[in-house]
Amino acid sequence: MAYNPRMSMAPPQPQQSRQRRKEEEAAYANMRLPDREIVGCINELGIPFTLADLQKPNPIQVQMIFEWFGELLMNKTRQTVDPAMRAAAEDVCGPELGEAMMPSDTRNLLGFYVSLRRLMLDCGVNDFSFNDLYKPTHDRLVRMLSYVINFVRFRESQTSVIDEHCNKAEQTKARIEQLYVENQNMEAQLEEMRHNRRAMEVLVQEKTVRNEELKKRLLELRRSQEKVAARLEDAKTKKGELAAELEEKTATKIALKQESAKLRPYVLQSPSALQASLAELSNTLNNDKAHIDALDRRSRALQTSTDSFSVVASDVASCIKLLEEIAIELAKEEEENVKNARQRDALTERGANVREVERTEALLKRQLAKWADRTAQLRTQSQEKAQKAKEKMEELRAVHRKLTEERSEKGKDIERRRVRIEQTEKKMLDLKENIENEVHAAHDEYLKMEAHIKLYITEMEQAL
Repeated sequence: MAYNPRMSMAPPQPQQSRQRRKEEEAAYANMRLPDREIVGCINELGIPFTLADLQKPNPIQVQMIFEWFGELLMNKTRQTVDPAMRAAAEDVCGPELGEAMMPSDTRNLLGFYVSLRRLMLDCGVNDFSFNDLYKPTHDRLVRMLSYVINFVRFRESQTSVIDEHCNKAEQTKARIEQLYVENQNMEAQLEEMRHNRRAMEVLVQEKTVRNEELKKRLLELRRSQEKVAARLEDAKTKKGELAAELEEKTATKIALKQESAKLRPYVLQSPSALQASLAELSNTLNNDKAHIDALDRRSRALQTSTDSFSVVASDVASCIKLLEEIAIELAKEEEENVKNARQRDALTERGANVREVERTEALLKRQLAKWADRTAQLRTQSQEKAQKAKEKMEELRAVHRKLTEERSEKGKDIERRRVRIEQTEKKMLDLKENIENEVHAAHDEYLKMEAHIKLYITEMEQAL
């Protein structure tokens, strides 16, 4: 049995490069624009350009044309990349040697070349190099301008789709920024309300401590007031009793004086009787004196009690005044309690507002999450649409490549047929010339034969 060595599955690399080169040449054959059309498009952009400039390109003019295309398609020029390139030069060489070692024109051109190379890759030019800007040639310039102009035409045909996606992205971004600003404002408002709440809680705690102290002092003053009121009632009761007893003794004294006035006539009757009456009256007088002395002592005691009562009354008045002040303090405390209650209600309302703000914040966070999800969905959808557009673009490119191949094949077939037709026409012309030559030769032979026949007939006639 014959042994066949195992062959590699990967195609040889030169074959791939030749196939890719053939595809690029076929695509370029379809994408290539005439020189006059390229010159007309560049003149429409406002840049003076002629066929001579295209045949012998000038690097400065070519750089201006590509810079204009970069500004149109990417919003990038040498001026826009200047800050980044200057910062890179200063970072690499330092701020003092940056301008000396890397001039601005060179570094800006290099920075613009990087962005332009990315644009050229998107346009389909895979072998764009710095020499195309610095040392351009006619064939390379025609190829690159053809690809770029076709890309601009395709972009202008898809302007509505691009603008629609850009507008959607801008609206979503603006909405996200608006929600973020609202969230920041709500957070600042919530933090301010929390700070006010903490300050109010400190004030409420201070008011509560002061209220408790005033309540304790009020209870002590009420107990003192009750004691003083009890002592005042006892003193009033004793004073009433002593006043009643004094009135009673005074009435008794007046009655005794009236009885003595009544008994005075009887004293003048007899000495013995008078002696007896005198002794009796002396005894009664002594008793009355003693009783009067006792009453005087009792009166002085009552006066002392009255003075003490006045002192007690002044103390009671001061206590009453103190109680009035305490009542005023209590009224103020009640007002403060009412204010505290109002502040507590306001704090409760603020707490409700805080909870409402927290609920609103949670709602806004949910809405933000929802908008973020929606943004992610829109981004995903836009990516999917971009992927679909890219796939469609790839399909269109494949169709375009296929049509280009078919067109090139048809062109080759037409060329072959044209060559065949030309060859056939040439053969027909040769055959026609041969036939005409043969006809002329036959005609000449006919004329010769006719002349021979006529000569023969003439000779025959002469012979006859």
